Amino acid sequence: MRGRAPYLASVAGVVVLDQLTKRAVERSIGLHESRPVIDGLLSLTHGRNPGIAFGVLSEGGLPFQAVALTVLGLVAVVVLSAYALRVPPTQKLRLTALSLVVGGAIGNLIDRVRYGSVVDFIHVYWGTYQWPDFNVADSAISVAVVLLLLEGLVSPRR
Repeated sequence: MRGRAPYLASVAGVVVLDQLTKRAVERSIGLHESRPVIDGLLSLTHGRNPGIAFGVLSEGGLPFQAVALTVLGLVAVVVLSAYALRVPPTQKLRLTALSLVVGGAIGNLIDRVRYGSVVDFIHVYWGTYQWPDFNVADSAISVAVVLLLLEGLVSPRR
């Protein structure tokens, strides 16, 4: 566990920020309601996503989908956490990315346990082009993917 405190703090920070923003949206915006932030670009829209990131499987209605996705999320958190413990502390970029993924997965897992779906609220659009709604946890996971791609591009081959 030596040298891992900043990464544990990152996991906790993502979870706390994710849950605080979701609770604020739930308290201030009715389900399926929207509040413009930047006209023509960004609004806060309180929605629920029964699928996975960016609406994938949201219309699936598969039997036991909520349970399956909850179990899958839990397995992902355990596997990624175990892997992160094996990554040397010198690999800061990889550990940062893993902490963002784990924090995001935990944030969305909390919602799945509470509601059987994930609270999404960030709605980005340009004219008729719509990006699927997302949340802080999804954002953390997306940033982590970019970091891992950058690591793959800049790290020396072994």
